[in-house]
Formats: sequence, C-alpha cells, structure tokens
Amino acid sequence: MTEPSCWARLDRNAFLVAQAISAALPAPVRELGAENARAMLASTPPEVPRTALDRVEELAVPTRAGQLRARRYHAPAARGGVLLYLHGGGFVLGTLDGADEACRAIAARSGWDVLSLEYRLAPEHPYPAAFEDAVDTVAWLRKDGSDRIAVGGDSAGGNLAAALCLHLREHGLRLPETQILVYPAVDDRFATPSWTECADAPLLTTADARWCWEQYVGGSSAAIDQYAAPMKAASLRGLPPALVLTAEVDPLRDDGEAYVERLRADGVPVALIRHAGVFHGFFTEVGTFPQTDAALSAVARHLQAIDSGHSGP
Repeated sequence: MTEPSCWARLDRNAFLVAQAISAALPAPVRELGAENARAMLASTPPEVPRTALDRVEELAVPTRAGQLRARRYHAPAARGGVLLYLHGGGFVLGTLDGADEACRAIAARSGWDVLSLEYRLAPEHPYPAAFEDAVDTVAWLRKDGSDRIAVGGDSAGGNLAAALCLHLREHGLRLPETQILVYPAVDDRFATPSWTECADAPLLTTADARWCWEQYVGGSSAAIDQYAAPMKAASLRGLPPALVLTAEVDPLRDDGEAYVERLRADGVPVALIRHAGVFHGFFTEVGTFPQTDAALSAVARHLQAIDSGHSGP
C-alpha cells in the first residue's frame, strides 16, 4: 500500500506510529460506525501511570441530563485554579481514560487541578448535548466554590471549550481565565486548504471528520450556530486569552489557525504553536511523541503565566 502524500511531512517516529494505526484498523472510522470504533479505539491507562499523583478523584457532576462522570486530578502544589478539560474524539469517541495521562501531566506540571468530563456522545446524544454538559459543568464548578477556572480540550473538546467561552460572554457570565484549544474543530465548512492537503492524514481523514460532524449535528444545517461551530460567531471580541496548538499533518490545522487570526483581529491575546511532523491526536499520546511532551509543557507554562498575573500568552 502506498501512503498518502501528506504522510511525507511526518517525522520518522510519527510515520511509524501512523503505519501501525493504519494496519490495526480494519476499516475507516466512518465505516466501522460509532459502536465498533469505540471498542477498537478505546484507551486503557497503564497499571502504573507515567505521572503519579497523590490524589485522583472520581466524581459525579450534576447536569440537566443527570449525573455525568468526571475525574479530578489534584495538583501536587495546587494554586487554586482548575482546568475543565474536554476530551477529543469527534463528538463520537473519547473517554476519561483516553485523556488520563495528559490530564495527569498538566496537573503535575502546572499546579492547576484538572477536571476531565465524560460528556455525552453523538449520535446517541447529538448537539447541543455535549455543549450543554460543558455549560452545566462550569456552572457546577462555580457553585462548588472554584474561583479560578480555565477551559480547554482537544479536537471536539477544543470546539466545546471555544463554544463555552462564547456562551459565557453572550450571557454576561464570568469568563474563564483562559481557553486552551488543541487542534480545535471550529468550522463546519471544510473549506480551508488543509482539508484537501491532509485529506488522507493518519487517524483522522477529511471523510472521517465529515462523518463525525454529521453525527454531532444530526444532519441538520439549520442547527449549526456559533455554539456548534464557533467560527460562525459574528465577533470574538471580549473572549478570554487563548493558547492554540495545532498539528502539521491534520485536516483541522488551518481551521484552528484561522480561528487564531480572528481572535487576534478582535483584540484577544492569543498564542499559536504548530507542532511539526505529527498528526491529529498526538496531544494525548503521552510517551509516544516528543511533540506531546513539548505541547503539555506549553500548556503548563501558559497556566503558570496566568498564575503570575499575565493577562495573556
């Protein structure tokens, strides 16, 4: 089998990982369907985590949909802040376990607690279910006494974090200290160059991304507002400072970077880091890519900068 041309931009390590993923999947995610893809791609944390923490707490968060599972990673030298982390998975896949190592690393390196939420997944629970879960969780954190909150997530989780900031701004509610968006899914047009350039990228192809999006919005374009696709917002002015991370070989790359340009144009402090040589999904693969370690350290430094009183990146 000949690898797609975009694979030539992967570094040697990422190329070998991409080959292994390709060999392990019997069919694309869109052909496997939600149930089979979840079973095949589910991650199980190692018995001994790479990053040990003294306290990791299993929680139930009360929401309008009932109790949702969450996991709070208590930082060794907590500074009082908590990062609400929303995992990726195209709104269809993803678990607390899949984001476990990344959340541990962020808590250990930043001094911020991390609350990882198991929000409802599509197609069983299409938009706005996951978005409402994020909204309700921030409200619960505030009610529970958390004074300093940041929001973040990767891929679909980056979408939810961005949408959450828009919602809080629109409703005149207290904004998070910052938003951390890792290769976020922010647009529904699939029109920027990377959707073509990286159409056959490892793990997430353009066709699979379209399929995931259809599961999330239920096939109705009428339902796609700024909380489903944050790029639809008329203005991004007044949103919290942002850190945006992208991957070089990723169909979502240019959408995330276009969102950065809109944030800058609307006066929002924002830092962008593009990670060369890797593909979508690298952020949570702790121990697999050196770029993952660099990205987690960047997130930790960004949160520490918030602690030190800097208003932006």
